[in-house]
Amino acid sequence: MTAVRNVLIVGGGTAGSALAILLARGGVTVDIAEIKPDLTALGSGITLQGNALRVLRDLGVWDRVAAAGFAFDSLGLRTPGGDLVAEIPDARTGGPDLPATLGMNRPELAAILADAVRDAGARIRLGLTADALTDTGDGVRAELSDGTTADYDLVVGADGIRSKVRGLIGVDAAPRPAGMGIWRIHTRRPKGVERTDLIYGGPCFIAGYCPTGEDTMYAYLVEKARPRESITAADKPARMRALAEGYGGAWDEIRADITDPDRINYTWFESLLVDRPWNRGRTVLIGDAAHACPPTLAQGAAQCLEDAAVLAELLLAADRLDQSLFDAFMDRRHERVKAVVEASVQLADWQLDPVPDADVPGLMGRIAAMVTERP
Repeated sequence: MTAVRNVLIVGGGTAGSALAILLARGGVTVDIAEIKPDLTALGSGITLQGNALRVLRDLGVWDRVAAAGFAFDSLGLRTPGGDLVAEIPDARTGGPDLPATLGMNRPELAAILADAVRDAGARIRLGLTADALTDTGDGVRAELSDGTTADYDLVVGADGIRSKVRGLIGVDAAPRPAGMGIWRIHTRRPKGVERTDLIYGGPCFIAGYCPTGEDTMYAYLVEKARPRESITAADKPARMRALAEGYGGAWDEIRADITDPDRINYTWFESLLVDRPWNRGRTVLIGDAAHACPPTLAQGAAQCLEDAAVLAELLLAADRLDQSLFDAFMDRRHERVKAVVEASVQLADWQLDPVPDADVPGLMGRIAAMVTERP
């Protein structure tokens, strides 16, 4: 027998979907409560490092992900004018048989995971969340937003950086702004863009792009955070184009395509790290509900996927659920996640307040070496 027979996962994003797939395939009855009307994700594109691809392969969706995305094995550094300064081999953190990095359209990844959730036999309940959770000692009674009540062996809060479950179980943690804001647009891929290229300098801290398919990519500009309320939908193209004026090369084509406000997204860099343990009784947090980091290392999705993989492994291997299982989960996840969050924030801090002898390559290399090892 597994440690749990039935599980409620609140949130159907990357972490929640991955956990649902693994548990349902292991014979556990799984319900996903997702507050949105569907499981499609918003946003432009996503960069997945090798350790994320490793989990996606374990989920059985790697072939579909590989076909939908764009894989590459190096990182380019360019001047604001577009000249190539350096081409750096990227670490294959998922192992030698997987690409170092893959970019893809975020909604396509969400659709692939949603199909796998359904194929595994998990039940998806849309437009629904938890309003109250009562730990009964041997289970959790969940009062759902449609007025129904159900009992589960385990509840998992996978409901994002502004998690409602986190508040319901009394975890006092909130995301902190990192001082930067990022403009993103999903757009056409200019010929010659075959990987992520980054520019440090010019009017922004970072200007970069990542190919996501045969003819698509997403581009981004990172600046000092501006008040969110100062940005209207109608203003987005003009503001992003103005920032992009400082860059040449591929940015000449990108800039010409910055016209549709519906394809432009502006968000702040934020960080979050919940102290261990991530559970209160039989309710546990995973993914962005427990930790989040600026995308300076492109490890956000990877760490969410790793949470799901480790928790599923422990639950399916054990014959009972008690605090020792949650402690084992923390032993394998907390320090690793903490290192990623702190390094991601440090890289942002070095941009905001430059340090002449900052060892950026060294820091990035240490994290890459760490995440190459399975959690």
